[in-house]
Amino acid sequence: MNIKKYFWSLNDKAVRETEKILDNPYHPEFSKKMVTILSRCDKPKEVFSLISKENFIKFWPNIRRYWIKTKQAPEFKAWWETVYEELAGIQKKKTVGEPSKSVAQIGNMIKDYRIEKGISQNDLSKRSGIKQPDISAIEKGKKNITIETLLRLCKILDIKNIPVM
Repeated sequence: MNIKKYFWSLNDKAVRETEKILDNPYHPEFSKKMVTILSRCDKPKEVFSLISKENFIKFWPNIRRYWIKTKQAPEFKAWWETVYEELAGIQKKKTVGEPSKSVAQIGNMIKDYRIEKGISQNDLSKRSGIKQPDISAIEKGKKNITIETLLRLCKILDIKNIPVM
């Protein structure tokens, strides 16, 4: 793969150095370079021509930590996190039938506060960095969320207390 399309600001010498860094997942700059690529690419086939799926799984926690520190392109981070979970076989079981009661209650609470504040799903999506279809799934109780995501939504919607389910 030609990485120049993801590192368009680099000269030829810097591109060659970046290629060497990407060949060595233990290089201190590896996570930084991977975040640049992953935040600009949504094609696993291209990414996995640079790094094996096994190394992606192995080094994803380091890449994720660096990505969280930089706070860039959170929607891409969430997308690649899903790719990682699928590859690593840690994808959560898909709920068949009714969502769990607590997930549904939290979703309803988020929806009620959003409507009360007069915020559309699209606006909440933009403010939270969560894709609008995911907001819809959360509100319907069809998508389980992390505590980090819940706290982000609570901050935006000014939710002070979450009832114990």
